[in-house]
Amino acid sequence: MSEIDLVRAGIEGLLRDHPPATTARREFLAAQYDAGLAWVHFPVGLGGLGVAPQLQREVVVRLAEAGAPDGAATNRLGYAMGAPTLVAWGERVQQERYLRPLFVGDERWCQLFSEPGAGSDLAGLTTRAVRDGDDWIVDGQKVWSSMATISDVGMLVVRTDPELPKHQGLTYFLLDMRSPGVDVRPLRQMTGEAEFNEVYLTGVRVPDAARIGAPGAGWKVAMTTLMEERVLFNRQRDEKGPAELALELYHRRERDAELRTRMIELWVRARVQRLNTVRAAANRTAGIPGPEGSIGKLVYAELNQDALELCLDLLGDESLLYDSYEPVAYTEAALAAQGESDLRRRFLRSRAQTIEGGTSEIMRTILADRVLGLPPEPRGDKHLPFSRIPRG
Repeated sequence: MSEIDLVRAGIEGLLRDHPPATTARREFLAAQYDAGLAWVHFPVGLGGLGVAPQLQREVVVRLAEAGAPDGAATNRLGYAMGAPTLVAWGERVQQERYLRPLFVGDERWCQLFSEPGAGSDLAGLTTRAVRDGDDWIVDGQKVWSSMATISDVGMLVVRTDPELPKHQGLTYFLLDMRSPGVDVRPLRQMTGEAEFNEVYLTGVRVPDAARIGAPGAGWKVAMTTLMEERVLFNRQRDEKGPAELALELYHRRERDAELRTRMIELWVRARVQRLNTVRAAANRTAGIPGPEGSIGKLVYAELNQDALELCLDLLGDESLLYDSYEPVAYTEAALAAQGESDLRRRFLRSRAQTIEGGTSEIMRTILADRVLGLPPEPRGDKHLPFSRIPRG
């Protein structure tokens, strides 16, 4: 049986034995995981079938047509970033411990990377972990942690050896967000929502069994997470994006030559972005993705901002009407309603897209260095022990 036939047979068997209309969400997702249809390119027994990753789209499309629940919908960071990192670097016992609860919705994940003094320069982070028997004691602060208030597991990078150069002394853990000493404080955004958070870690005890990769290998593990994050921004989307919404508004509204020119330029950019997304999907293997992720993240973020700005210009005076700036707690209901936000809210939210997941400036630096082969920027701290690098 070919790989595509194997996947299709699995899908039809899943739908036959667990009809989405009469099967509870968690029960269906558990059956999907057991059938190897959570991530088809993952190993057998870990939610996969060991087949080509492109075939996951067969699963997504067919299950959506059947009205099945989406295991990634309310846990995108865990599904798209945490799970691939765990398969690439985790031990089998860790994979068995975390993957199934992640997919069926028992545990939502967040990302604990950025710090107030180490955003664009992730390797400059100062959150410390000190070994204490079978545990590590963690102290520090993280910021811009999406959905931390409703998350159960945090992808955490800390410094475990300050006497090594800054890229070598880092270690990666999976943190239980309910641990004593974890303090999550929401940050209100200009949309009124509190999606982002700052997280204070004070004497948090993390078992060594929650360490992913070797001590000091945290930079390499984190790079897998970050590359998967850029792929997440660049995934092929079937729903209407801002460019499609702008075109609909354009056909319904009065427009002038300037708006027509902007619409044409935007549509061409959107088509090129879609082609890059298709290329990325076709070229990607089960390993670390290539440069298309950084290209897609860069272009998608700026395209979204420009498209939503055009949408508001097409709305005219209506663009000034905003329902409320009252604080909105980031809850299950808010997460489910993300796709229903109006254009005004989406426009405000899009301001973050050239910052989150790696700033546009960082994306351009990566592409210049690793794709175009241009000389890297001079760095005097690359080989210094982190403890000797001036900070502040």
